[in-house]
Formats: sequence, structure tokens, C-alpha cells
Amino acid sequence: MKPYTIDFDLLTGICKSGKVQPVQRRVSQMKMQFADPEAAQKAIDSGDPVLYEFSTLLNDEKKGTLAFGSTIIYPGKIGDEYYMTKGHFHTILDSAEVYYCLSGKGFMMMETPEGDVDLQEVHPGEALYVPGRWAHRSINHGTEPFVMLFVYPGDSGHDYGTIETKGYRKLVVERDGKPVMIDNPKWK
Repeated sequence: MKPYTIDFDLLTGICKSGKVQPVQRRVSQMKMQFADPEAAQKAIDSGDPVLYEFSTLLNDEKKGTLAFGSTIIYPGKIGDEYYMTKGHFHTILDSAEVYYCLSGKGFMMMETPEGDVDLQEVHPGEALYVPGRWAHRSINHGTEPFVMLFVYPGDSGHDYGTIETKGYRKLVVERDGKPVMIDNPKWK
């Protein structure tokens, strides 16, 4: 492998040169992760909006490499729950990840297998370190896209299945016009 450069727009997170193609996640792909499946179905029936998209440049999936890219979480809510990413653990559980906020604002919901939960708000110009053993999910509670760059070990992998099966212990919802963390009534 040789050194290279890649361009990401500092406001939108989009790779302008087209070297990295985005993957989109729609409500229909995450319907069961929202606390209110009826509100999710209503959103699907009304056009199935894109919740978020990400572009990952994954070098060789081996030790000593880095994967990096951008995530764009769009503004909106399903019921009173803000748009969010699926969230994941890393397959190699001790793998860490770094996020850097380019624009917008939002939260990173994190939890360990043992049940520790942390919620960090992230603003433009701030970097967030997610230690190994912490599942993580980005949540947009603003009115504009929440855009972040990320970097993680190339061999760390992604475990989406645990979150799809169990969910997160907590949710971020709107109450009286403000984001609030509550217990997830569907947590298993």
C-alpha cells in the first residue's frame, strides 16, 4: 500500500472526489430499534426517509491498518426519539474509535456489556474518544445534519447483531423541547 490523500467536505462530510461511496440507512432498516414501531411504520409509509449515511475507507482489514470515513446523521424524530445510527460494538471488543465533529451537534450514546452507560454531547471542533468495550451510537438532536469523521483499527470489525437483538439500555427522546435520556422499555 502507498500513502494517499482523500477529500472530505468539512461541513457536509461528503467525499467530493467520489473515491468513497456512501451507504444509507433508512427507517425501514432500523424499524425495530425505535421504541415506537407504529411511528416508524408511519415514517416508512410516508417515504422511508434516510436516517443517516456513512462513507468508510477500509484499508486492509488487518492489524496495523486504520479505517476512516464520515457519518452524516440527518435531523428528525421517529415519535419522540431522535434520528440515530444503528450503533455497534467492535468484533474485537477492546478496539477503540475516535470521532471528530465537523458540523451540527448531537450525542454519542455508549454502553459496556456490563451495563455502564455514558452520553456525551459533541459540537463542531470537538473530538470524542470511544474506548474499547463500549458500544456506541450517534444521535442527532439538532436541526441540521450532524457530521463526524471517524477513525478505528482496520481489523476491529463491527458487531451490529448484539444491538439489534438487545437494543441499548437507554434512549434519547424529546421532552418539553429538550433531549432527555430515559430507560429503554424494549431493552432485553
